[in-house]
Amino acid sequence: MPSPRDIDSVLKGWAFNPGEVSARLVKTRAGREVLQMRVDMGLLQMETERRPDGMFPHGAETYYDYLVGEAIRAGDTFRLSREQCAEADREFVQYYHRRICWLSLREYRRAARDADHSLAFMDFVRQHSPDDEWTLSHEQYRPFVLFHRVQAGALAALEEKRPAIAISEINAGLDRFRDLFARYDAADRYSEDELVRRLEQMRESVRERYDVGRTLDEQLADAVRAEDYERAAQLRDALREVRETSSVDAPRGDRRDEADLDPDFGADGIPF
Repeated sequence: MPSPRDIDSVLKGWAFNPGEVSARLVKTRAGREVLQMRVDMGLLQMETERRPDGMFPHGAETYYDYLVGEAIRAGDTFRLSREQCAEADREFVQYYHRRICWLSLREYRRAARDADHSLAFMDFVRQHSPDDEWTLSHEQYRPFVLFHRVQAGALAALEEKRPAIAISEINAGLDRFRDLFARYDAADRYSEDELVRRLEQMRESVRERYDVGRTLDEQLADAVRAEDYERAAQLRDALREVRETSSVDAPRGDRRDEADLDPDFGADGIPF
């Protein structure tokens, strides 16, 4: 008789394929939805809300939330201890695993949400890092997290039949990449970066496939460059209205439309 702790039946028929993210949503016996990811010698099971391991560190929803409270109490002198650095890394890895699973399942809004958590946490640890070496060990992964965030936002917009919003998402992401390169005195490398090029290619593919002209944000940039400030003000108002509307759930489109634009997610081996 099999042991209730044995997971052979769970793994049966679910092969592990190296280099491929294999994930699924399942219901527990209690009816709770959980996310599973097949790994080399078993599987990972994650919660779909809040922290992936379902824990409440020190009573907070996430370790990031807990650390923010600690920083507020300590003031400007707050610096992460070695133990806190290790716990922060645990949360980064958990959110990474869940993010690539959401991308694999084409749950783009959920992937974007988890990427936003990681990016905000990266901002926090950079500000309160114990030393430059630890800071750089995390900052090296920021472009990949940002890349996933931009793609997830754009693909969600395509799924909702909003190609112009998808292009705006990519443009906003490229602006963040440009700022990131400038922060590290590497502005001259921006146009040659592989992730930047992939996003630019995605933008032009969307523009061509959906026959999208200059979007509102692009027209706004054109108006500012031309010093046509009356036109710029009108475009800002129109853009604000569109963004407010886009925050409301829209009907989902046919996922086949954006699937062809979806590059290899999760194969980067990035631990964040």
